[in-house]
Amino acid sequence: MRFLVISDIHGAIENIEKLSLEFESADAVLFAGDFAKFGDVETGEPTLNALCKKHDEIFAVLGNCDEPSFIEKLEKNDISVEKTVAFFDSLAICGSGGGSKFTLSTPNERSDEELASDFNVLFSDGNEKWENLIAIMHNPPKDTKCDMIANGMHVGSPSLRAFIERAEPLAVITGHIHESSGIDTLGKTVVINPGSLAEGKYAILELKKDADGWRISNCVLKQL
Repeated sequence: MRFLVISDIHGAIENIEKLSLEFESADAVLFAGDFAKFGDVETGEPTLNALCKKHDEIFAVLGNCDEPSFIEKLEKNDISVEKTVAFFDSLAICGSGGGSKFTLSTPNERSDEELASDFNVLFSDGNEKWENLIAIMHNPPKDTKCDMIANGMHVGSPSLRAFIERAEPLAVITGHIHESSGIDTLGKTVVINPGSLAEGKYAILELKKDADGWRISNCVLKQL
């Protein structure tokens, strides 16, 4: 199973087009949010339309630059995994959208508790552990290689980190912090920030299935 992993497109439709071969070779696309350019929410819809033309299997959340109401567009295109669980070849995919309250200059900034609450659906029937779970969260978890800004400060979410430690997903796809593209581990979970596609960055995640379920066989950061 091969996934194209992207985040933070920010209206860079030309970079979507440059990934045509990667879209063709991917079984599915995992997108961690920010369709729109910073300060220009109107760029979100053409970005969404360009992305949806590239693949039939897309799993996505909103970013902090996307208006909260834009989730309706994702749902109309059947690609949203915010506050819900989608299934793809025995994998469960669930997501959290938006970013932490920080600058208050973007339309989709939320409290730490709100970000983590998007995953409550996973525990609604008493389950504590999900086998073969992929979590997509625009905001990265706290204290990893994926949440460090230029001055070295870790700005990720403590509550999202606590969720990962509780649920132990197979993989976490995140974004938001452009300068902190990277791959890290939290316990059994591989955390991937592919970097901003607006800057030509993306990742490939490959999984293999054996008698015990899915496992990660390869994960690599890439650059256009």
